[in-house]
Amino acid sequence: MFCKIINGDIPCSKVYEDDKILAFHDINPQAPVHCLIVPKVHIASADGIDETNADVVAEVFMAAPIIAKKLGLTRGYRIITNIGEDGCQSVKHIHFHLVGGRQLSETMA
Repeated sequence: MFCKIINGDIPCSKVYEDDKILAFHDINPQAPVHCLIVPKVHIASADGIDETNADVVAEVFMAAPIIAKKLGLTRGYRIITNIGEDGCQSVKHIHFHLVGGRQLSETMA
């Protein structure tokens, strides 16, 4: 599904885009601000990061502060990625949830 969004076949509410990543608002937000940051190159999950694609993942983390600032997240935010069935990964294309806009819970599970 994310490959289709990246290719423009499925519309999205774009927040940020450059040559390596696309960020857009999540259609099922879990916080007042919730966007997805998706590398344009297909990597199934964080388990698929290696020396050939680690630079793309680094780009995600370099863009995250830019995206957060654009979304007004001046007091902090969280970045999450899910891996595999037990990690609740629903789309088999690595993506990072950037969430914030309120005080987030300290618990993760």
